[in-house]
Amino acid sequence: NTIEFTGALHATVVKQVRLKNPGNNILMYNAVFVGRDAHAFTLLKGHSVTIPAMKQVFVNVEFTFHFLRPAEAVLILISNKVDGVDGVTLTFSLKSEVKHIEPVGMVRCKSPCYEM
Repeated sequence: NTIEFTGALHATVVKQVRLKNPGNNILMYNAVFVGRDAHAFTLLKGHSVTIPAMKQVFVNVEFTFHFLRPAEAVLILISNKVDGVDGVTLTFSLKSEVKHIEPVGMVRCKSPCYEM
């Protein structure tokens, strides 16, 4: 699964990841970002996720575009045992692409092009 973040340079984008629990037991996960640009991605509600039995939850992943080059990382959700039940480890590839650049401000100046 790949989650793509697109936007303007210096913009912040939030994507939702839907996690389903089809079983009859509660599942708990610890989230970890790994990879070259792992520091650029964050989870808005902490790094622990609990999914009630027969329910689904949405996890918000936030990314701020700091560089023009594409950012890459992997979101790994590692299961914690709850009542002796372990969930499978989940992984999501995270990729970004700057679509446009918005100027932060403008500076006007006058200068001669060439002087002897």
